[in-house]
Amino acid sequence: MNLPDERSFNRWFIILSCLVVTALVLWNTSIFFQRLKEDERAKMNIWAQAQEELSAAPEDADLSLILEILNNNTTIPIIHTNEDGAIAYTTNIDPVILEDRERLEGYLIELKEENEPIAVDLGEGQIQNLYYGNSPALNKLKYYPIGLTLIGFLFIGVVYFFYTTTKNSEQNKLWAGMAKETAHQIGTPLSSLIGWTEILKSEDVDPSYIKEMEKDIDRLQTITERFSKIGSAPNLKEINIVEATRESFDYLKLRSSNLIDFSIQTPRQPIWVMLNEQLYSWTIENLVKNAIDAMRGKGELLIEIKQDMKQAHIYITDTGKGIDKNKFKVIFEPGQTTKKRGWGLGLSLARRIIEEYHQGKIKVAKSELGKGTTFQISLKKI
Repeated sequence: MNLPDERSFNRWFIILSCLVVTALVLWNTSIFFQRLKEDERAKMNIWAQAQEELSAAPEDADLSLILEILNNNTTIPIIHTNEDGAIAYTTNIDPVILEDRERLEGYLIELKEENEPIAVDLGEGQIQNLYYGNSPALNKLKYYPIGLTLIGFLFIGVVYFFYTTTKNSEQNKLWAGMAKETAHQIGTPLSSLIGWTEILKSEDVDPSYIKEMEKDIDRLQTITERFSKIGSAPNLKEINIVEATRESFDYLKLRSSNLIDFSIQTPRQPIWVMLNEQLYSWTIENLVKNAIDAMRGKGELLIEIKQDMKQAHIYITDTGKGIDKNKFKVIFEPGQTTKKRGWGLGLSLARRIIEEYHQGKIKVAKSELGKGTTFQISLKKI
C-alpha cells in the first residue's frame, strides 16, 4: 500500500471508529435512560401505594414507614388531580409556576404528555390521578446524547481538517519542487542561447534582430527567476510601482495583438512600495493575459494606478465577457478556469503573490456580463 492510500485508510478508519464509538455510547445512554425512567416509574407506583395506605390507615397505626416513603421524593415533580380532573395538590413544583394558575395548567399538560398517569384510590370513590415528570437528573441525561454527538462530529471535523491541510501542504511542496526543477531545466538551454547570441554578433547579423533576441532571453531569465522563487520567501525592495507597472505594460503591449487597444493612466510622481519586481510583473502578466482571453483577442485594456493616504491601487480593466458576481471569490481558487485549456492556476498564483508575499489585496473590483471586468491590486505604500 502506498503512502497516500495508507493515509486515506487511516483517516477513514479514525472517522469510522469515532462514529462507531459515538453510536455505542448513544445506544448505552439510551438504555440507561430507559432504565432510569422505569426506576422512577416504579418509585412513583410505590409512592402512590403509600398515599393509598395513608388514606386507609386507622388513626392509631404506625405511619413512620409510609411517611418516610412520601417524604423521600424530593426531586420528581407531581400534580394530583381529583375525579373531576381539577388540580388537588402538588409536590416538588417550582413556586414561580404555582403562583401563576395558567402556567400551572400548562405544566400539567406537559406532565400528561411526558408520562402515563398513575391512578390513586383513596377510598369512598375518591380516585385521583398522579401526573409526574422526569427528575432533573433524568432531564439532564436526556440532553447528554446531543452534546456527545456534537463532540463526535467536532472530532471528525478536526480529523478531516488535519488530513486535508496535510494534503494541501504536500501539494504545495510538490508544486514548489516542480517549479524549481523547471527553472533548473530552463537554465541549461538559456545559457546556450546566450552563447549563440554572442556568435551571431560576430557574424554581422542585423543588430535589431539580435536586440529582440536579447529581450526574449532576458524575459526567459526573468521567468526562470520567477519559478526559482516559488516556495521561498521573496526579497522585497523599495520599488516605484508606477515605473514597474509601466515596464510590464510596455513589454506586454509590444508582444500582444494589434487588435488589443492598450492604454495606461498613472500619476506623474513615483509611488514607493515594498515589492519583488519579478513576481509583481508575473502577476500583471497573468491578469493581462486573462483579460485578453476574456476579450477573445480583441478589445480595450486599461491599466490605472491610483493612491490614497496608505495604499497604491492598480486597476486592470478589460471589455471582455465579464464574470458572474457569485464567482468573484471562486475564480481565485486553484483549478478554477473558464478556458478549454489551462490549469486554472494564474489567478490563484496572483493572489498568493500579492496577499502572501506582499501582504496586499487582490479582488474583482467590478464586473458586468458582456461588458467587462476590473481587477484591483492594493499594496501598502512606504
